[in-house]
Amino acid sequence: MKSKFVGCLVGSAVGDALGSIFEGFWVSDWGFDGYSGRWTDDTHMMIGVAESLISCGAFDGSHMAQTFIKNYEEEPWRGYASGPPQVFRLIKRGLAWSEASKRLFGGLGSYGNGAAMRVAPVGLLHYDNEEKLRSVAYAQSQITHAHELGMEGAAIQAYAVALAVKADSSSRLDPYDFLGKIKDFTRSEVYRQKIEKCLELLNEANKRKVSRELGNGVEAYNSVPAAIYSFSRNVDSFRDAVTYAISLGGDTDTIGAMTGAISGAYHGVEKIPEEWKNRLEKIDYIEKLAEELWNLKNKKGE
Repeated sequence: MKSKFVGCLVGSAVGDALGSIFEGFWVSDWGFDGYSGRWTDDTHMMIGVAESLISCGAFDGSHMAQTFIKNYEEEPWRGYASGPPQVFRLIKRGLAWSEASKRLFGGLGSYGNGAAMRVAPVGLLHYDNEEKLRSVAYAQSQITHAHELGMEGAAIQAYAVALAVKADSSSRLDPYDFLGKIKDFTRSEVYRQKIEKCLELLNEANKRKVSRELGNGVEAYNSVPAAIYSFSRNVDSFRDAVTYAISLGGDTDTIGAMTGAISGAYHGVEKIPEEWKNRLEKIDYIEKLAEELWNLKNKKGE
């Protein structure tokens, strides 16, 4: 199980670093010659979630928001979209962490995938407590992505990680059962329809059709389903799942990161290709965070 925790966080960072090479492009004939192991804001914020959960022993919205701000100010060049820095400025001016992101997009909040891309540590810490997982996934989302579709996307991604952690990788996971559980978990009709599409498309050979039907954009509902689908149709191989996710084009670093988190949680860190791990930036620190989450989970005994 510890290997699954480490595999999840390392897998997320690997998927992010690989996907960042191709972000915004349709990928057809390609390779990973440009892979340096350098990751983006996806992993930077995932690290922040893990750091805060470990430091506090549970979710603390104010602490997590301040952790995000500290990390951003130390490395603002990681590729952050415009939304989170706006939220960080509002929080620094005194607005509550739970209110700042509601000021964006006409008071509706963002439904981007920024909360889903970082949520893997929540899926790990609460893999065996569905309601706690949902509530913490929503709460950490609210710091930057207050729209219900942004929050629900984070919860679904966390739940996919939880299912992967609990699954026995020595016996092949049934993708139809996996997707069915996610469909039952979601409270959103938008996501329910997307997961139904995932089920319909499991044997679809045309990647352009998959991208068109599921989406590959920065909106949570156009990327979380794509990541879950990429894992589901490639359950036997971390490499195949992540390369497939990236080949769908669009927001490749985030879809790669989310797919890598799920696949890494299923297979464990040993099944992530060595050539990808060997170059990964700050892998020792990411592994340390995963092990500390594992220790926290055992200490809490939930």
